[in-house]
Amino acid sequence: MRFQGKVAIITGGSSGIGKELATRFVAEGGSTVIVGREAAKAEATAKEIDATGKRVVAHAGDIALPATGEAVVKTAIDRFGRLDVLFNNAGIFGPKPFLEVTEAEYDRFLGIILKGKFFAAQAAAKAMKAGGQGGAIVQTGSMWALQAIGATPSSAYSAAMGGVHALVKNLAIELAPHKIRVNAIAPAVIETPIYSTFLKPEQVKAVLPTFNSMHPLGRNGQPADAAEALLFLASDQASFITGVVLPVDGGVMAGRQ
Repeated sequence: MRFQGKVAIITGGSSGIGKELATRFVAEGGSTVIVGREAAKAEATAKEIDATGKRVVAHAGDIALPATGEAVVKTAIDRFGRLDVLFNNAGIFGPKPFLEVTEAEYDRFLGIILKGKFFAAQAAAKAMKAGGQGGAIVQTGSMWALQAIGATPSSAYSAAMGGVHALVKNLAIELAPHKIRVNAIAPAVIETPIYSTFLKPEQVKAVLPTFNSMHPLGRNGQPADAAEALLFLASDQASFITGVVLPVDGGVMAGRQ
């Protein structure tokens, strides 16, 4: 098992890609702290994955606050004695035309996506350096930071994710001496509950299938598609890979049919 005895923090771990990550990480021998904004939801997910409570711990908090990153790292160390992987997965999404984006909306995207990932990574890297065993930080970036999609105007979101991608390369260089690898994935449409945060259930059901054809492989992604790539980048199988932003996009960045 790839993660036997390893410990991971998973932000945005209560649903979607994060929940899939937690489930698979534990199945492969690891223990994890899942972070979510809603305590009840995070606790329910933790119990669903590990009813014993021995290998999954829930931590509620707003990842946009640097104190949350520090607190969750402390939780991992106190509970499991080490930290090997940070899956910086938390994020939000909501298309809106550039000319209509408010300052509050802009700040929310940058706070949760970029500031949150920055300071969570900083707290994790400090612990990994102190532990002396190195580690891996894996970010969930976005295809929208690489290519604009007219049907989903996402300037503030894309700007924040572009910062995440830049952060990967900078941290890869700075943290390499401490044997800490830093990578990211850039997924296209992944069918997760995030779309329900700005669309009604009937809209999600009608709209998501229209994006299947955007992907050359002919389908939208599923949480397992993203999770498998993230787990690979966190594993020893990727021990010679750092500073990479890996498209997980069904071929979107390759071109058009």
